Amino acid sequence: MDLRITHLYPDLMSIYGDRGNVRTLERRAAWRDIAVEVRSCTVGQTLEPDWADLYFFGGGQDQGQDLVGQDLAGANGGALRLAITGGAAVLAVCGGYQLLGHHYVPGTGPAIPGLGVLDVTTRVEKERFVGNLLAERDGETLVGFENHSGLTYLGASAAPLARVTRGRGNNGKDRTEGAVQGAVIGTYCHGSVLPKNPWLADLLLAWALARRHGAVELTRLDDREESAAHDAAIRAARSRR
Repeated sequence: MDLRITHLYPDLMSIYGDRGNVRTLERRAAWRDIAVEVRSCTVGQTLEPDWADLYFFGGGQDQGQDLVGQDLAGANGGALRLAITGGAAVLAVCGGYQLLGHHYVPGTGPAIPGLGVLDVTTRVEKERFVGNLLAERDGETLVGFENHSGLTYLGASAAPLARVTRGRGNNGKDRTEGAVQGAVIGTYCHGSVLPKNPWLADLLLAWALARRHGAVELTRLDDREESAAHDAAIRAARSRR
């Protein structure tokens, strides 16, 4: 069994250490004897819609998002839509999450059109949300570190990834964090999010492997170190005032 991962725009959209999410997916697959190949695709390169099982899309600054938004408005955006329609899974963090929505309105300048594969919209506001975050999903606790001034609102076709118990989440008002639509996940959790949330990493792995291999039951791993990091992040978030 093998897994193919494409890291989208790593030179422009990877400013918060989120590259660790790709490393986590690689390691958790390799520990299960699943062969992994990782490729990158950025502006000026051609995205192959039939190749990857899973796409990772990290965060960036407004200038990087301008360039990426322009690229997604062309052939690469169409290729990514086709890949998602074909069953590929996606994890998008912060800026990547915003650009998968309908549009992103920066603090200055015109709106940046998004890919529209998540039914969300984002607008930059003056207040910046910074700090540890806790949210709950189906009995699991999501932990991460948020750092964003974009306020994201979900439409009817997108479901929240989790419900915030500490922190601000998508917009600081409706207690939602992130979004899920099909096999596409967007989140504001940095830190990186997957090393501290192995349940989320395994959910993405199962979705991605299903694209070419059918339903897969992942073997359990010894997650003592991951659980310790997870619990430490929970304590840090609960101590926040």
